[in-house]
Amino acid sequence: MIDWQLERNAFGRLELTDAAGERHENVVPVRAFPIAAPEDGLSLVSQDGHELAWVDRLGDLPPTVREMVETELGSREFVPEIRRLISVSTFATPSTWTVETDRGETQFILRGEEDIRRLAGSTMLIADSHGIQFLIRDPQALDRHSRRLLDRFL
Repeated sequence: MIDWQLERNAFGRLELTDAAGERHENVVPVRAFPIAAPEDGLSLVSQDGHELAWVDRLGDLPPTVREMVETELGSREFVPEIRRLISVSTFATPSTWTVETDRGETQFILRGEEDIRRLAGSTMLIADSHGIQFLIRDPQALDRHSRRLLDRFL
């Protein structure tokens, strides 16, 4: 049970009213573990970065509040998930990668092997030359061609 209320103001921004009745404008939801546990641990923070409320599980929120939080998170988080590596321009870096993601086909430049990070389990994050993060949830689930290309950089 939550002791606060969340709603959108006339400008479409989130406002939180705490248990004491104090209103906080421009509230931002922040996941504690956006890749490893996106459904667990969520903080609602004020515009100056102070935590106003903690949510253990996103699924514990009432449906209308959950929808507002998920919409806000969706507008802030942009981490395309790589489904297939189509080609790489060279096996040296920098190299241009052509990939198929959950948001369509795209190209990005990998500056160096250090821009490929292993996370919990086998999950990987690849940062392109503009700082956009691309997610590979399970490299072993990629097709053989994609795994061979990826292995050359690991």
